[in-house]
Amino acid sequence: MTPAGCSINPSNRMERWTPRPPDRLLAGLSGLADPTRLRLLAVLERHELGVAELTEVLRLPQSTVSRHLKVLADSGFLHVRADGTSRLYRLAELEPGARRLWRAAREGVQGWAALEQDRLRLERRLAARRDEADRFFAGAAGDWERLRAELYGTGFLAEALLALLPKDLIVADLGCGTGDLTARLARRVAHVHAVDRSAAMLRAAQRRVGELGNVSLHEADLEALPLEDASCDAALLALVLGWVADPRPVLAEAARVLRPGGTLVAIDLARHDDARFQERLGQARAGFEPADLAAILSEAGLAAAEVRPLPPEPGARGPALLAAVAERPAPAGARPRAGRTRAA
Repeated sequence: MTPAGCSINPSNRMERWTPRPPDRLLAGLSGLADPTRLRLLAVLERHELGVAELTEVLRLPQSTVSRHLKVLADSGFLHVRADGTSRLYRLAELEPGARRLWRAAREGVQGWAALEQDRLRLERRLAARRDEADRFFAGAAGDWERLRAELYGTGFLAEALLALLPKDLIVADLGCGTGDLTARLARRVAHVHAVDRSAAMLRAAQRRVGELGNVSLHEADLEALPLEDASCDAALLALVLGWVADPRPVLAEAARVLRPGGTLVAIDLARHDDARFQERLGQARAGFEPADLAAILSEAGLAAAEVRPLPPEPGARGPALLAAVAERPAPAGARPRAGRTRAA
């Protein structure tokens, strides 16, 4: 007889045990059968967090949080990725059965006071992340260009411009900083929407773009762009993603404002282990692996992602950089657009 949960291959050898639907169901029920695990999933459904942040949000010991995270990961509810020496957790892409279980559990705990308290503490933690980046940029606005050139050089700017050709474009410069690239683009393309959450950076950008009539400056979060759907031909994120807690919503917004067939270009740090550098610049992450950045672009709804390292410039003292190019897919059967009329 064949043991339950096993199968026999044609060569009469016993194959590896694979779970049957009841086993997956029971594993899912076990994974959800604890109040702490329900709280963790509610927090991680929309945000990627580390153990230290989760202990702060849930106000539980690290050992307790780690133990429940392991149960959830083993049950298939969590996606776990390494970030340097740390691990980051978020809700996984669930198979249909597990997704139905989680939806039922989530509906069953609606109105639970503990979840509301967790939500408030999570908002405070995320606000603290943003404040750290804001403090850095408020102090760096006057000297940002020198510091950036000292750390990274300037060649990556030309790389970005080449990737944005053809020139007859409406471009979103996301995280525009002091407007150096905005001004360069404005002299080559139809219109530039320059977006940054730092008022100090935007004041410097306003001085730089001066009387250019084809630049719009926007003070806004990159997770909520004040731009219409499919309103841009290209979007640029130059040294931006390293400062955001989760690049996925930023990239999803960038994808939203791109027209079908539009191009996104991202320039950012390659993965490094210089913790002092990361702390000095107030960055949320120590760069990206090419494969990880390509996967994040795909999750944001962008296609044909190409990520490649850029050779360090002579004299540049910061970590090496990556260049990523992706596009918003055009609907099946759509005909490519021949071009755009320049903005007035």
